[in-house]
Order: sequence, then C-alpha cells, then structure tokens
Amino acid sequence: MNSVAVKWEVVPFQALEVRRFHDILRLRVDVFVVEQDCPYPELDGHDPTALHVMGSSPDGRVIAYARILRPRESGLPAIGRVVVEMEQRGRGLGRELMERCLRALEEHFGSRRSILSAQAHLRSFYEGLGYVAVSDIYPLDDIPHIDMRLSE
Repeated sequence: MNSVAVKWEVVPFQALEVRRFHDILRLRVDVFVVEQDCPYPELDGHDPTALHVMGSSPDGRVIAYARILRPRESGLPAIGRVVVEMEQRGRGLGRELMERCLRALEEHFGSRRSILSAQAHLRSFYEGLGYVAVSDIYPLDDIPHIDMRLSE
C-alpha cells in the first residue's frame, strides 16, 4: 500500500483561499452527490462558521476533509462532511483525518467531546475512535445514518 505525504491544515473559513474552498466543495460533491448518487443541499450555510480540517497531496489537491461546527443545541461541537477521495481510501487517511479533527477539538474547544451523524455502515469505524451510538438508524437524504457522541 503506497502512502502519500499529506499536508494537514485546520483553518477557519475566513482563512480559506477561494481556490482551496473550490477544491473542498469539489471533493464533497464528487463523493456525497455524484459517487453516492445523493442530490442534497451541499451549501447549507454552515461553512462560514466552521473550522475546516483538510489534508492535501504533494501537488496541492485536497484529498481528505472534514468540518467542525461550533456547539449548538447539544452544547457540543459537531464533526461533519468527513470525506476521503476515492483513490486515497484504504490507506488510513480517514482515521488520520478524524484524529486531526479530535486534536482540533481539543485545541479550539478544550476537549474531544463532540457529536456526528455517521453513515450507518461506518458505525464501527467511529466506534473505534471512541464514539457511541445515541440514536436508532434513520434515513438522511435517503442514506441510513446514526447519531454518535464522543463523551471523553
């Protein structure tokens, strides 16, 4: 398994260059809309207040991404839009991306405590990071999801 040298960044929306934001949206749409055949409102208004966690390949391409939303109703920040480029999967980038998110949570919010809405087939992946299911499986944009929480 070949590994790619990944450059990791955690930045607020205001620090994103236009080209970088374009690349993030391209990756999210390529996976969530096209690959998963799921038309949904990708531009939901949350990006301007989110922290953006991204991994780039040596040529500058965004190949892994997630965003962290500030605490809302639950009082906990939420991790979402967790995505790895199709060609880069199976190399541990998803786990590394989530570990970067957990570090960013500690740095920006004082703990790793957080919530996420996981695609149900990824439940064990998130459980391996310490998340526990806090809901039954439900459809979100016609894809089975489950709410999960990290309480440490």
